[in-house]
Amino acid sequence: MKRAAALLACLVLLTENSHAQTVDQTLIARGEYLARAGDCAGCHTAPQGGAPFAGGLGMASPFGTIVSSNITPDKQYGIGDYTYADFARTLRKGVARGGKHLYPAMPYPSFSKIDDNDMQALYVYFMHGVQPVSKAPPPTRLPFPFNQRWALAFWNLAFAPDETYATHPEHDAQWNRGAYLVQSLGHCGACHTPRGPAFDERGYTESSEKYLTGGVNDHWFAPNLTGDTGSGLGRVHETEIAAFLKSGHGGGLVTFGSMVQVVEDSTQYMNDDDLNAIAHYLKSLPPQRASGAYVPQSLAARQTSASARTGNIERPGAGIYLSFCAKCHGTEGEGKPQKYPKLAGNSAVLGADTTSLMRLMVEGGNSPDTQQGPPRENMPAYAGKLTNTEIAQVLTFIRTTWGNNALPVTTRDVSQLRADIHK
Repeated sequence: MKRAAALLACLVLLTENSHAQTVDQTLIARGEYLARAGDCAGCHTAPQGGAPFAGGLGMASPFGTIVSSNITPDKQYGIGDYTYADFARTLRKGVARGGKHLYPAMPYPSFSKIDDNDMQALYVYFMHGVQPVSKAPPPTRLPFPFNQRWALAFWNLAFAPDETYATHPEHDAQWNRGAYLVQSLGHCGACHTPRGPAFDERGYTESSEKYLTGGVNDHWFAPNLTGDTGSGLGRVHETEIAAFLKSGHGGGLVTFGSMVQVVEDSTQYMNDDDLNAIAHYLKSLPPQRASGAYVPQSLAARQTSASARTGNIERPGAGIYLSFCAKCHGTEGEGKPQKYPKLAGNSAVLGADTTSLMRLMVEGGNSPDTQQGPPRENMPAYAGKLTNTEIAQVLTFIRTTWGNNALPVTTRDVSQLRADIHK
């Protein structure tokens, strides 16, 4: 009888241990998914073969280069000694273990919205699912007074929200899920919301008119994500937005610049329900910061389309477009599906800020390489082939042809951008 009772107790203990291990593995898997949704590796992995999450990536800011930290569970150089409270405080308030304030290049104002369940899963993943790396990344060295981290306590009081996401009962579950992902883990506003003089995002939710209306980071302009029909998502369908996040291609648009890495490292791994929720939320945003227009059936559209086919020398930029651009993007600016982006009606083409357009012409670029998307395509650099004036002319031509109606690009604009990026 005693042996039977002892055997039963052992079985119960084994079952409990097995269940605990299953729960841990489930939490680790959940945390890994969330870490990808937050693109943690994108900022905390050094370029050219750096160990995942070991830090070392230099991020440009108006105040100098900020180097990302080691967030592996290494006890000496990483976060291996962090308690859950330390971990949550770092993500939500930007204060590391020991009271060290983090620079807002780390998007803790957005991460403050992460709920407790997701925070627990992230903690378990980083403590048990990430390989520790015993390596210190280079220190961040900013000039005075920006090297005085204590002052960030006042920055946080002035600019950083610190409350978790609160459900909006007036909206459905899909909208709330999308809002939560965009505003918290996705930290979309870190790039797509303009910043103020203190490097503060000019809004963290849809309650701000400036939220997600576009912003410049490291000489890339992240486009307007509101419902503006010119430079925003007003003419892009929900399913096209979800496809864009999954593969880098959607609605004739193709990922470019720093968003390529986001799609490759983050959004391509998100499940369809979450991507559809993000698209649903973004499509609910009213038009803000209107810029440019697309009127494809106008007389001007027909006249300018003809010049794109003939390279009309009376229209500056037409011949350059026909010689260098039409092969991929088409004489009608139609692009090639799943290969090259359309230029006619492209919201990124119609935006008020032309930083990204100029940078793509100067140094080229590439589309993302994803599991479910088409092969990567490359755009050549034209810095050595076209003058600043010619780049300005062809971009102006693209922004005023096929029904596109946006402001011109000037030679001075191109010269300044090239000086800024040293190309």
